[in-house]
Amino acid sequence: MLKCACLCVHQSLMVAKAKDELEQELVDKEAEKDRYLAEKAPPLQTSGMSFAELQELCQELHAKIDVVDEERYDIEAKVLHNTREIKDLNIKVLDLRGKFKRPTLRRVRVSADAILRSLLGSKHKVSMDLRANLKSVKKEDTEKEKTVEVSDWRKNVEAMSGMEGRKKMFDAAQ
Repeated sequence: MLKCACLCVHQSLMVAKAKDELEQELVDKEAEKDRYLAEKAPPLQTSGMSFAELQELCQELHAKIDVVDEERYDIEAKVLHNTREIKDLNIKVLDLRGKFKRPTLRRVRVSADAILRSLLGSKHKVSMDLRANLKSVKKEDTEKEKTVEVSDWRKNVEAMSGMEGRKKMFDAAQ
């Protein structure tokens, strides 16, 4: 009982620590994002600017946007090229695996003594004669069972028809 309580306390401490670390990580990511945006995109001071200056500022911003779009396009093209190359290489690997045919396995008959010899080594003299433990069956008994009186089936049907025939079958079974 004490171990269970100790484990529960330990788990709750771990969960609390993980929660604190997750919150700290989110705060750090937000701070990094703010710092990056402040560095790359400083706030614009448009107050007190003339119409010509605003047009010039817009042209500069459009030029920067065009540069960023070109970089993004180039990166997307590289990523697409690399993914195609990876797919091609995966296909080549699969093709190479398929070229080497595995040989068909054949059933090999090995005696029990040979298996034991291979497992235990040649020093151990263990013989396992499985046939000695089998029950022997006389062939004469099976031949007697096979030679059942074969007669005309029509006589049998006529004799067994009706209630008397059913009684004969019942008596014969007992």
